Amino acid sequence: MNFGRLIAGGLVLGALTVGAAWFLPSDDYLLLPDEAHPLADRVEVAGEKPHPPGGIYYVDVVVRKATLLEELAAPARPDGADLVPAHALVPPGSNFTERRQQNLRQMDRSQEVAAAVALRALGYDVKADPEGALVVAVAQDAPAAGKIAPTDVIVAVDGKPVRTPDDLRRVRRGSETEEVVVGTVPSPDEAKRPIVGIQVEQSADIKLPVDVDIDLAGVGGPSAGLAFALDVVEELRGNVDRGLKVAATGEIELDGDVLPIGGVKQKVIGAKRAGADVFLVPAGDNAREARQHAGDLRIIPVENFQQALQALATLKRKS
Repeated sequence: MNFGRLIAGGLVLGALTVGAAWFLPSDDYLLLPDEAHPLADRVEVAGEKPHPPGGIYYVDVVVRKATLLEELAAPARPDGADLVPAHALVPPGSNFTERRQQNLRQMDRSQEVAAAVALRALGYDVKADPEGALVVAVAQDAPAAGKIAPTDVIVAVDGKPVRTPDDLRRVRRGSETEEVVVGTVPSPDEAKRPIVGIQVEQSADIKLPVDVDIDLAGVGGPSAGLAFALDVVEELRGNVDRGLKVAATGEIELDGDVLPIGGVKQKVIGAKRAGADVFLVPAGDNAREARQHAGDLRIIPVENFQQALQALATLKRKS
């Protein structure tokens, strides 16, 4: 028996196996940091001022399929990456195409809401009337599947008007209103609470007194809302960033509240890679997680937009 040939064959087979693992896709995904991006050239506001040094930066997270090797061996993953299962990104009964469309709709809404919040903070008369609960996602295996669709607006439940997110029975599609009967199932988190299998957000008719155009070239999700609002104020009034590179993340609501977001670790790394001086994040768990990865980067937790403006106003101006 030629042991040398057997050993050599084993080495070749091992090399081929490891090599294949570099390229074979896993069922899991990687969350990866992306360097924070300045908003100055992506936000256009009628009457905006010139852009001085500093600026407001938004952060995002890159998502891609992991390879089999990256799934099995943590050292093979890029710096700052986290491995997550597919169901953590896409709820059961949905798919990545639907999730992508949902993220783009959330981005559109966050831009409109952020502009409204910013202009109100500047004293503009902004019309924003609550209209009901906007459907942003429908689980395909839930009672609502096939009866309710994303972009529908829930305006009544059991005949009672709905102006904020709630349960549903009457749905508006476009300019028409129709009644839809939908069954319920117990919530997996709270058995006594019935659900219909939808995700909703506030729907509002927003009329801006100033033209605001934001273009992030296909980036989705609502988490850049705080950064958008800060940049609109910076564009019109100036002196928001105090000459600093200010990174910010957080979903923003019409009342100015800043809501938690995901991918905190990757976003902190992205802010650091861009050389940010400070990073504004939602208060609570997001801020605590951010501090774990911040190093010398200053983390500023905020609960609402006014608090964010006030926190920045107290920073020493960078000359």
